[in-house]
Amino acid sequence: MRKALLIIDRGSKEKEVRLELHQISKIVKEKGNYHYTNYCFLEVVPPFIEEGIRRCVDQKVDFITIMPYFLYPGMKLKESVKQSAIICKRLGLKLVITKPLSYSDTLSSIIINRIEKLKQDKKISHNNSDCDVLVIGHGSSDKRAREAFIFTVDKIKKIYRNVKFCFLELDLPNIEQALSSLIKTNPKVILVMPYFLHKGIHIKSDVKKEIKEVLKKYPFFEVHISDHIGVDENMIDIVLERAKESEDRRIV
Repeated sequence: MRKALLIIDRGSKEKEVRLELHQISKIVKEKGNYHYTNYCFLEVVPPFIEEGIRRCVDQKVDFITIMPYFLYPGMKLKESVKQSAIICKRLGLKLVITKPLSYSDTLSSIIINRIEKLKQDKKISHNNSDCDVLVIGHGSSDKRAREAFIFTVDKIKKIYRNVKFCFLELDLPNIEQALSSLIKTNPKVILVMPYFLHKGIHIKSDVKKEIKEVLKKYPFFEVHISDHIGVDENMIDIVLERAKESEDRRIV
């Protein structure tokens, strides 16, 4: 059977996002033994979902697995699933739609890996028990997104001295509130992990700008920012795990 896997991402104008998704699709194809893999976007810029599905059809595949590449449940996830189901039904295609990325213990491991790499890169010698960590999520008006984020952050709380979470927008606490709260506990060092899939404008500019503004009030504290999630073998494993779960059930 010739199988395709199509990743649906929210969408971004930043070229780095496309590069990351291209790499992820390539690795998924190799590790998952798919005939064809690619990505598309829910919004912002093409290729949109229908074009992504039609590209799969053009490859003469027998079966399509659709992966909503979202860290959280919410309206964007619902809309991507809804559009995919409608288009595939209209075209008479066999498909499964996987669960999103959320509620995987691997996501907590990725945060830990990013923090450890940051410590190595910045030559931070403090034990984890002496480090404070701030995990920054995007934010959503959907409470299920908040719950999924907190589930992931809670998994790392036993490792570090203090662990806080906050949101860039749409929810509280915001970056200023959470970072100020950590600073008031007199930390030795604060390690910040931007919990974002791609190197979009939020990573390039927004998160750094917000942190910089807060540190104008507290210039003597040591704060370092890790890499975002990006292209990671562990993320590939989550995609393939989700795909296998759905393919084994053969929901058509």
